[in-house]
Amino acid sequence: MRMQQLGRIASIWRYPVKSLAPEALPGVFVDSGGVPGDRARALIVRAGHARLGKTYRGKENNLLHLSASTQHATELAKERGATVTLEHEEAHYFDAAPISILFDTWLAQGSELVGYPLEPLRYRPNFFVHAQNSFDFAERELLGFHLKVGDAEFRVSDTIDRCVTITYDVATGEPDPRILSELAQRRDNVMGVYCEVSSPGSCSVGDAIERLQ
Repeated sequence: MRMQQLGRIASIWRYPVKSLAPEALPGVFVDSGGVPGDRARALIVRAGHARLGKTYRGKENNLLHLSASTQHATELAKERGATVTLEHEEAHYFDAAPISILFDTWLAQGSELVGYPLEPLRYRPNFFVHAQNSFDFAERELLGFHLKVGDAEFRVSDTIDRCVTITYDVATGEPDPRILSELAQRRDNVMGVYCEVSSPGSCSVGDAIERLQ
């Protein structure tokens, strides 16, 4: 089987509580459910908000991603009239798939649209990748690709459509609506790809990401 190197892992993140602060990892064993502990818990609306019984997300509060404390996040929700509780879900609180990948070339394109550098954590990927100089794939061109990531294998299953949460500054929560509007107009609202895990394995910062052919 031939392999084409696409880049190397620059950062690995998981998000123990959906929509809250990330945790950086030097390496991880990825199983069929994704990164262990990723989005394993979430804040669930119990009163005071239209999403009764559903997750309370960044869409509902631009400050959640600043908090690693569930108590603090609960207080942030209360300040906006919502009562939430912390819940655990064995199957994870994913939007679409267990793994998300963002290449730095895509991020650079988004930065160029608004005229200043955007941080990868705006997009909350599991894997941020430094692309090879020869890398010229758009997200949709990767659909169906099988990737070797460290010792694991992923299948690219979908592109990631973005929402208002990418407009929030990662340090302050202040929104810049241009980020989403430019992405919608110039990149079909897409930034990053979702993956399913074809074969579990270990992944570490610095590992190669290769296309299996």
